[in-house]
Amino acid sequence: MFENKKILILGLARSGYQAAVLLSKRKNTVVLNDSKSDEELDSEKVKELRELGVQLVFGNHPDELIDESFDYLVKNPGVAIDHKYVLKANELGIEVLNEVELAYRLLPKGVKIIGITGTNGKTTTTTLTYEIMKKAYGDRVFLVGNIGFPLCSVLDKVKEDSILVIEVSCQQLENLSEFKPDVGVMTNLSPAHIDFFKSYENYKRVKAKLFSKQTNNDVAILNIENDDVLNECKNIKSTVKYFSSSRQINGCYCDNGAIYYYGDKVIDLSDILIVGKHNYENCLAAIMAVKEFDVSNEIIKEVISNFKGVEHRLEYCGQVFGVKYYNDTEATNIKCTQIALSSFDEPIVLILGGMERGQDFNELASYMKNVKAIVAIGQCRNRVLEFGSKMNIPTYSFEFLKDGFQKCVEIAEKDDIVLLSPASASWDQYKECEIRGSEFKNYVKDLVKEEE
Repeated sequence: MFENKKILILGLARSGYQAAVLLSKRKNTVVLNDSKSDEELDSEKVKELRELGVQLVFGNHPDELIDESFDYLVKNPGVAIDHKYVLKANELGIEVLNEVELAYRLLPKGVKIIGITGTNGKTTTTTLTYEIMKKAYGDRVFLVGNIGFPLCSVLDKVKEDSILVIEVSCQQLENLSEFKPDVGVMTNLSPAHIDFFKSYENYKRVKAKLFSKQTNNDVAILNIENDDVLNECKNIKSTVKYFSSSRQINGCYCDNGAIYYYGDKVIDLSDILIVGKHNYENCLAAIMAVKEFDVSNEIIKEVISNFKGVEHRLEYCGQVFGVKYYNDTEATNIKCTQIALSSFDEPIVLILGGMERGQDFNELASYMKNVKAIVAIGQCRNRVLEFGSKMNIPTYSFEFLKDGFQKCVEIAEKDDIVLLSPASASWDQYKECEIRGSEFKNYVKDLVKEEE
């Protein structure tokens, strides 16, 4: 399979690069196209691909590039579903797939897969599931998928007894056809990526594709408190199991300050470092997944009680002079900041703002009861200032995070929370939001040194 074929790869990035390396080594004719110029792309990757004989077409998408001579189109997940090459491939009967589907078809028989998707929480759930499985099964376990590690990159290490923990994004699910997880997890569903999928209905349909090839021998783990999840998955053929953060159910649930698995106590909530109801749901989903592999409560408790969360997602950065600092730079939309604000009962000094995208800060109004002050930053800081004034919350405006952070230090008191949860993208000042989060963390580290 995938040998002596002619294959067009659309988009470089991580997945396109790994797919090109894999396919070029299997005696295929590989053409890779990216809209970015040669100078804008990773020079080392470009050099390696050229040495492997990959034909590189950079800078534009020539109409004549794709024709009936191609056997496959491997699409980067971020490429639009109505890209002209995708439409042309469909017209010509050329199969469109992505790197995950490509690698899946080349996996050894016997490999077990835990596939995790959802609108929010999938990265935390995937990481936590991996950490627990790694503790239980060691080097047999691999972390791959949308989390940043293409499945193609580990194919040479995967054996028949391997276990793959895969974060699967909606963009990846769009072009999966044969992919089937032994255990599939849906954390939740809410409106997202409408610009990509054109409608919420289409987005939900694509998300549910995670379970489309499952049989009753496979397991689907669903959030019973999310109506959209239940409605979209009502006709799947999987053996369905549920988790709930709100009530006792026949499954995994929170009750009396602890997490239970079918009535068996697993861990006290007070022993969990990651805060908020949404993170308890992530723990519940991960526990349900690993229990399908008979992982003990002892291992689960050991891992969860030491798990500090995913970097840049409501990440605990430390406590200085009695003030706790949290980095939630990945909260680039209103929904994520709503979740963050719901995670604390303590007084909050909130850092809000960034790139101007017309986001409606008024949607945060009902979540602001614990916010004692707002520090507005970035391109949209004046609108944040207007919002704060409207809420009668003291609000301070600064162009840069550095100055805003100093204001937080000045006004935060013992037992307060300083929370970077901007509800805004970072591209007004940063190449990526992780750089904004790292800057925040460095400021906290400097404070720690001062305290010492």
